[in-house]
Amino acid sequence: MGLNANDRSIAGFTMAGHALVHWFETSIPIFLVVWLSEFDVGVALFGIVVALGYAPFGLGALPGGILADRYGTRPIVLACLGGMSLAFLVLAVANSIYAIAVGLICWGIAASVYHPAGLALISTGVEERGTVFAWHGIAGNAGIALGPFVAATLLIFLDWSLVAALLAVPGVIAVLYGLSAEFDPTAAVEDGADAGPDEALSPSELVGDSRTLFASAFAVVFVLVTFEGLYYRGTLTYLPEILHGLPAMDSLALPASLEGIEPADYIYVGLLVVGMAGQYAGGKLTDRVPPARGLIAIFAVLAVLALAFVPATAAGVGLGPLVALCGLLGFFLFAIQPFYQNAVAIYTPPDARGLSYGYTYLGEFGLGSASIAVGGYVLGDLSQTAFFALIAGFAVVGGLLAGVLLTGSGRFADAEATAETNADD
Repeated sequence: MGLNANDRSIAGFTMAGHALVHWFETSIPIFLVVWLSEFDVGVALFGIVVALGYAPFGLGALPGGILADRYGTRPIVLACLGGMSLAFLVLAVANSIYAIAVGLICWGIAASVYHPAGLALISTGVEERGTVFAWHGIAGNAGIALGPFVAATLLIFLDWSLVAALLAVPGVIAVLYGLSAEFDPTAAVEDGADAGPDEALSPSELVGDSRTLFASAFAVVFVLVTFEGLYYRGTLTYLPEILHGLPAMDSLALPASLEGIEPADYIYVGLLVVGMAGQYAGGKLTDRVPPARGLIAIFAVLAVLALAFVPATAAGVGLGPLVALCGLLGFFLFAIQPFYQNAVAIYTPPDARGLSYGYTYLGEFGLGSASIAVGGYVLGDLSQTAFFALIAGFAVVGGLLAGVLLTGSGRFADAEATAETNADD
């Protein structure tokens, strides 16, 4: 069945938002290379500055979810798009490391509210939820791949400050589109269910709503998503560095005109592009496969793929098997996302959807980032084998938690069905 007009409108709005969040996010490391030569400061200090920008991206997800429940999802997504664009305009006029820090922090705060608001909008406004989750994920992957590509290409010809300003232009266009888009943000919620803007939550109400969420199956989903985040962030952070050091990369010769470009970077970008297919396949399957079953299967595959990198990165292994393995990793690493996004929608009530996705992305991007520190220690002080075993372990725990959801189906009732039952009593 095709998407209706309301589904298409929400899909277009949220796809633009998701693509632009990652468009800005992945362009920042490209600017870092330029800033290090532009400003006379050390790598360590600039690393702290960039970390200050990325930190709110995960930590602000929970407040973003609360704001989405309070003010509605459309205004929060629009504020995100406008805020990110303004932050890059601040970067465009920055003439010191301190001004850059201000711009990056503003970007992180603005970007942090997108995921809980955008996903809450899809979960309450879209009938064909799985399909839109798929296209939404594909748009995010497009932003992940295009952000650094466009930034790096423009920096060949233009000054970095002008490039920062140009990157803000799509965000301004998206705001204008969002202001004119027409859709019902609660079209997929059953009559009588409260899913629109609500009164501001008092601290006691916030604590009460959170306790209600974590006394349900959402507690399992939250921990499961955290372990998926540990796998995701650890893998994508260190895989480029691991690929760069492999002898197999020497067999991928590049033309003289591309001297200075690492062949491993092409493989890494290819992994992200294949992830678009994974997002689409995963989203379509959520309409046919219960989320717990899908999560078990994909976590199992991810565990096997992580362990497969141990022999694949050994000396003497050819380029072909390594590229194929990276392609499979990209597919399943992103195919899992629509399943846990749908699980949140299933195991939470509509009126707490923003709060639910806020906690979800606190786990995904906030707690999940711990694997950067842990993975760095394991790679530096132990070995690549230990690193991939650690990554596989994250997937194994995630699969076991998905099994808890599946075997506890009698105790973990669908929140929407529970709300119906309570309304009938």
